[in-house]
Amino acid sequence: MKNIVEILKALSNESRLQILFWLKNPKKYFSHCTDVDMIEIGVCVGEIQRLLGFTQSTTSQYLSILQKSDLVIATRIGKWTYYKRNEETIKKLGEFIGKEL
Repeated sequence: MKNIVEILKALSNESRLQILFWLKNPKKYFSHCTDVDMIEIGVCVGEIQRLLGFTQSTTSQYLSILQKSDLVIATRIGKWTYYKRNEETIKKLGEFIGKEL
């Protein structure tokens, strides 16, 4: 698991937490207009930006922080980047908190 401090820093922002919340159930929150499977591949930056109401730059910065902390996985298809939760890291984080804290 990545450095726990890095993960906790990534989670210390309400908007980044919101992104992870939305990505837990993407079909409920996002209206994809592509044939990409939101569960398997993820949600495009534009859809996340639309819900956040932030600029593309800020949205991309938040997603980059989540990706660097291994909380999301990015997949590039053509000119689009899609993001989904990294369930393995989230599970390990829960286990760490349950055992160590």
